[in-house]
Amino acid sequence: MADKRKIKTEASSSSSNTNNGRGESVVVDVGRRRSSCGYCKSGSNTSITHGLWAHSLTVHDYQALLDRGWRRSGCFLYKPEMEKTCCPSYTIRLKASDFIPSKEQTRVSKRMQKFLEGSLTSKKPEEQISPSTESHSINISQENKIENYLSNEINSIVIACTQRGEFPNDVNTPKASVKPVAPSKRKVQAEEAHDLLYTSNISFQISASLKRANKTLQKNNQSMDPNPKLISEILSGYFSNLPPTLKLSVKPCNGHINFYSTETQLHIDQNPILSKPLKESSSKGVSVNKQTLEIRIKRSGYDPEEYALYRRYQIKVHHDTPDHVTESSYKRFLVDSPLVFVPTCGDVAGPPCGFGSFHQQYLINGKLVAVGVIDILPKCLSSKYLFWDPDLASLSLGKYSAIQEINWVRENERYCSSLQYYYLGYYIHSCNKMRYKAAYRPSELLCPLRYQWVSFDIAKRLLDRKKYVVLSDYQNKEDLVGDKLLENEIEEEEEEGGSNDVRIDGDEEMCEAGFGDDESDEESGPESTSLTPVEMRKDVSNIVIGLKGMHLKYKDIRQAFAPNGRNYLENQLHKYVTVVGTELSERMIYSLG
Repeated sequence: MADKRKIKTEASSSSSNTNNGRGESVVVDVGRRRSSCGYCKSGSNTSITHGLWAHSLTVHDYQALLDRGWRRSGCFLYKPEMEKTCCPSYTIRLKASDFIPSKEQTRVSKRMQKFLEGSLTSKKPEEQISPSTESHSINISQENKIENYLSNEINSIVIACTQRGEFPNDVNTPKASVKPVAPSKRKVQAEEAHDLLYTSNISFQISASLKRANKTLQKNNQSMDPNPKLISEILSGYFSNLPPTLKLSVKPCNGHINFYSTETQLHIDQNPILSKPLKESSSKGVSVNKQTLEIRIKRSGYDPEEYALYRRYQIKVHHDTPDHVTESSYKRFLVDSPLVFVPTCGDVAGPPCGFGSFHQQYLINGKLVAVGVIDILPKCLSSKYLFWDPDLASLSLGKYSAIQEINWVRENERYCSSLQYYYLGYYIHSCNKMRYKAAYRPSELLCPLRYQWVSFDIAKRLLDRKKYVVLSDYQNKEDLVGDKLLENEIEEEEEEGGSNDVRIDGDEEMCEAGFGDDESDEESGPESTSLTPVEMRKDVSNIVIGLKGMHLKYKDIRQAFAPNGRNYLENQLHKYVTVVGTELSERMIYSLG
């Protein structure tokens, strides 16, 4: 069936998940961080967080950190100081089995179903092309016409990239030439040898032109990395809406732009547990082109096709400048992960893919259209980020992928009874673009003081009054006697928010701020700490200290420090215990180098 979704679980290794292999959590306490806020745009360093740098982190320890209000961006862990930061961020989750889709979420699922059945295009109605004028979906029968068509498409993309500033204006870019790939040469140029039909080496030609021109362009600060691999990723990322009659998909490969046949299906392992087939179309008398949606889940790792899509998304949707969306920033933000991968085998009960950091890929007819960056933990699927094809904005892929992730938790609870929740990151009531998360009902927010979960329906009425609230003081509706019930429904907020398909938690700002240009509070001595007397009396003797390859409890090495150094370290350890909790502070390794 063309409209069945296929699931592929890949256990490919990732260098970003490489650690000491001992299943330990090793962290460095960064302390308080001040940075500008990406939500309220205050213009000063009003965003205040506590940070940890994780060399490695077990999935159980990260689950415990999530349940104390922490979150990760790459290998950097951060927790807002809720009473002091300008925009308090509350961890939000929902129990997947209790999820009740709103009318809008139901419409999104039906819209995707119609699109896959062929009765709906990805464009808005005013942009659709009627059958009588659909000359774009040309009926090409001769190969030289296909080659000319693809060459012209590449030339148009090169011109568009130059106009957008991705290529310098002063460089004379050569004309593209697309050639068929002989069967005898296909194995040399691509892994999917039997599917490769055409290729172009235009990226190498543009690279040569850039190298020749860079000496002049550097004087005007216009030079660009002439790496053919990067150029092919940029150009391939702009390919979209190829005529269905071509039955081709596009992918960069070692600097080449390759065109593959979509008729020859790749051999993949299906896992029907992760998804259910869509219903048959009930349309009659309508000529439709059915499409295939495939969902793959793979270990977190760098993929050039993913990066090309991410680059397009950031530039078109978030209006980032091309020089800001670099390969290194992408890896640091969405590929690097400290989580220790745990395969499901033997006595380890869990989903077929195991526990750790993953990328969930969405492909339509073999073309990558969205990537969800997720962490799969003992109690939850934690959604970190999503990026999608800007040309498919009308499909609301942000909402659609969130529904799929909730369904994934439902289906995989059968493998691990504790895997019940879907974590959506931070909910920021003072930021309108972040309120959409409450549309996934029934949700609950984490109390920032006692770390208890409180129904969102109760929390909302409190947050309407002030930004920071000890939510656990109002566990029941009876605690709100005298409060007028709000008449606005969550679904109205969802439709008014305008950012439902972005699904961004400010992680990008946090990632850059981890060791960036923000300010770090270098506090020393007991007199400068803000800890309460009760917190100051917490025992730090059992914290495991990592020092020069050794792991020792602080009480066993305390006397090795000079008095001044000991006082300073103990002050830092007190703060550390306060933000991570006693149990975690004695389980994770506090690295001193």
